[in-house]
Amino acid sequence: MRRQRRPHPCPLLSRRQSSGAATLPIPGWLLTYRKEWLAPDVIAGLTAAAVVIPKALAYATIAGLPVEVGLYTVFAPMLIYALLGSSRTLSVSTTTTLAILVAAAFRHVGPSPSAETLITASATLTFLVGAVLLVARLLRLGFVADFISEPVLIGFKAGIGLVIVVDQIPKLLGMHFPKGPFFHNVLAIIQNIPHASVATAAVGILMVLLLLGMEHRFPRAPAPLIAVAVGIIGVWLLNLTAHGVAIVGAVPTGLPPVTLPDPTMMERLWPEALGIALMSFTETIAAGRAFTQVGEHAPAANRELTATGLANLGGAFLGAM
Repeated sequence: MRRQRRPHPCPLLSRRQSSGAATLPIPGWLLTYRKEWLAPDVIAGLTAAAVVIPKALAYATIAGLPVEVGLYTVFAPMLIYALLGSSRTLSVSTTTTLAILVAAAFRHVGPSPSAETLITASATLTFLVGAVLLVARLLRLGFVADFISEPVLIGFKAGIGLVIVVDQIPKLLGMHFPKGPFFHNVLAIIQNIPHASVATAAVGILMVLLLLGMEHRFPRAPAPLIAVAVGIIGVWLLNLTAHGVAIVGAVPTGLPPVTLPDPTMMERLWPEALGIALMSFTETIAAGRAFTQVGEHAPAANRELTATGLANLGGAFLGAM
């Protein structure tokens, strides 16, 4: 989140780090970190968390998992990626596409599975995805990312914006309908406008205006973090739940429990794991390259395979999706 350029890593620790060939590189910023970066980095971390955590909670519900799985998904994987990843702009958790693929994979678990079964299946699937990514790293398949052209990156960036907008409008207006493909959701939004919740829409629009106003008047302020804090205080003081404004509700507290993958599920889930691993790698590289600033190195593909692979493996045992 910083605007300063990251110092070049120590060559004695990772001679091939810039090419992505190092297996377990020690990030240079751990040794060259400056104390004046700490305050803005704390603000940047809180701001990113204010955006990423609610999204991850929502993605867990899209996949049919308990809401706390989303919280676990932004815990261990992000710490692992911070140590091994090559992009400073990526926040590693999950995406709408991956959540939908996970939900589709759970159809092979059985009819009407319990929450415990789904959590075990999630750990198994996450473990398999991490293993696939690490095998791809051993085979040095990162070169596949070189075939992603500039128009693809631009289209990907525009597509991200469209998907996010269509995904959030129902929540902004308090609409409820079964989610489906992109154009199905657009049509459902249009059809459900008469059924929108006035109170929910008012809260959502006020938050958007607050964000835009702060960006215009106070561009250096952590607008998302402030908006989330104002929203929480407003729900509490005005008792907005009594007026139909939905809230996340109680989320289990404490550290995530250790969850072991189930070998018997691996045979049923490995084909989906291959597809999810490919999509995960493609989205990671495309997003990382799309938001690379002038003068920065693009994410190293093979190193991204290592980082995301180990992030999945580590997260699998801690309830991540």
